[in-house]
Amino acid sequence: MTIEMGLVFGIVGLMLIGLIMEVGRPELLVLMTLFVFIVFGFISPEEGLAGFSNQGMLTIGLLFIVGGVLEKSGLAEKLVSRLLSGAGTERKARGRLLLPLAGMSGFLNNTPLVVTLTPVVRKWCEAHNLAPSKFLIPLSYAAILGGTMTLMGTSTNLVIHGLLLDFDEGGFRFFDLAIAGLPVTIVGLVYLLLFAPVLLPDQRKEEDEEETQPRDFLSELRIQPHFPYSGKTVREAGLGDLKGLTLIEIKRGNKKISPVTGETIVLNGDRLFFTGVINSIADLGKRRGLLVDTGTDLSIADLKKGTNKLREGIVSHQSSLLGRTVKENRFRQTYDAAVVAVHRNEERVEGRIGDIQPKAGDVLLMVAGESFDNRAKRHRDFYVTSPEGKEKFYEDDRTGWSTLLIFICALICVMSGFLSIFEAMAMAVALLLTFRLVSPEEALKMIQFKVLVLIAGALGIGNVIIESKAAAWMAQELSVAMEPYNVIMILAVLYGTTALLTEIVTNNAAAVIMFPVAYQISEGIGMDPIGMAILIAIAASASFLSPIGYQTNLIVLGPGGYRLRDYLKVGLPLTILTSVVTIGIICNYYM
Repeated sequence: MTIEMGLVFGIVGLMLIGLIMEVGRPELLVLMTLFVFIVFGFISPEEGLAGFSNQGMLTIGLLFIVGGVLEKSGLAEKLVSRLLSGAGTERKARGRLLLPLAGMSGFLNNTPLVVTLTPVVRKWCEAHNLAPSKFLIPLSYAAILGGTMTLMGTSTNLVIHGLLLDFDEGGFRFFDLAIAGLPVTIVGLVYLLLFAPVLLPDQRKEEDEEETQPRDFLSELRIQPHFPYSGKTVREAGLGDLKGLTLIEIKRGNKKISPVTGETIVLNGDRLFFTGVINSIADLGKRRGLLVDTGTDLSIADLKKGTNKLREGIVSHQSSLLGRTVKENRFRQTYDAAVVAVHRNEERVEGRIGDIQPKAGDVLLMVAGESFDNRAKRHRDFYVTSPEGKEKFYEDDRTGWSTLLIFICALICVMSGFLSIFEAMAMAVALLLTFRLVSPEEALKMIQFKVLVLIAGALGIGNVIIESKAAAWMAQELSVAMEPYNVIMILAVLYGTTALLTEIVTNNAAAVIMFPVAYQISEGIGMDPIGMAILIAIAASASFLSPIGYQTNLIVLGPGGYRLRDYLKVGLPLTILTSVVTIGIICNYYM
């Protein structure tokens, strides 16, 4: 190993630690790392910034527009609602949900699909007295599985496609990934239909039997001068034995009172910190003399006006909220909302609401004003999962059907080889703009520039790993270490490393870091590089072990009331199944 390689590994390692510890927004960390490499001469500016003109990355930008128009048409929601309405049993409903979803995910961005369908499934479950927790992890996993079948199924597939083009390998054909992706999807869906319902919790029973705690939100209330129990004890004020709520701390000026007992005195101006369920917090805020402190002019009492509403949102991986407190994020000015409570999975949140730094996966309970839904859609800092919190669809169904027709024509051009996927999507966007199915302003809002910057930056870092010979060195060392074993073991190590990396950093970053190494190994063992590319693409997308590994897992975390162990119980066997099927097919087809 040369000094240059050691420095490359060290800098990339620091970037990965930063991503794992969430010290900043992912796209900024990746971009800063790339700039370090450029400034210190590890790579030329032209090579480092080549990712911004990568065909795969540009195709993803175009797909954001096409998928955004289809999402807003509401066609997917209408289809699933119709399928669920005819389901007589829970098992039949699960099949009617997962099978079409997996098919749609092969052609549409799975993140907006899951965002759109999560409230639909929750509402349907409530109407039929079924637990959403039995449906939502399978919903996410089915979307991930379906994305492994086609070139445009996930952004990761397109990133790998762009890398193949950079390596002069010609890239994927539209259904190349289906060679492994289709069997993986079939096996995965069978597993989800038969075994996931047994492994997943029934949150209704757990809450009824009080065996486990429902999701605990932290909320801050302030005692007003007209509170009738000022100077009384917590017990006398009726604040000690509340159903679904626990008073964990009182702040009186600079004094902190914790733990709180039934004999603790409460006074005017005290700040009370409760943990508990959403409805209980909202009910408590209606008591005379108690104010849910939002730090803005919005409050729980505003819900009675009808113009404001309660919204639940999950902080996304690319959120601009990361690294800043709730107060610093200026919720009222930016989103027309005020945070009234925060939930963090498997962890108790402490401190004033305004001083909390949101993390990816945090669930925020907000009092939202009239313009909240449009602003939240524009900023894309969190996924709004309240049943009432969905964006309004186009009033004219012709917009949806016209967009679908254009999309199908573009797909036919790609599958027939007449156009590349980039050319086909560029044509589709041009037609959408020409026929005024979307305005230029709307189209720009649909593009998730943070995701594109992250991908472009990661591609630049991938170039550094290649140009410094670090990828070749890693490939050689791994080949030597695995020499006593067969090819299956080498593929298993590559698959496992990529799958683990995608659970702790973003899937696109994992793919970009691992592909150059895998490409070098494919040349050494005599494997078709396309086969190795399929292996890395599926491993980087198949994130089933944690809520933070993939956007769709994060989206269903709050609405399903899940904990980390729920993802592990269902996801670990599924990860093993997908790896065995993928490795077996790649070995037999591409060696």
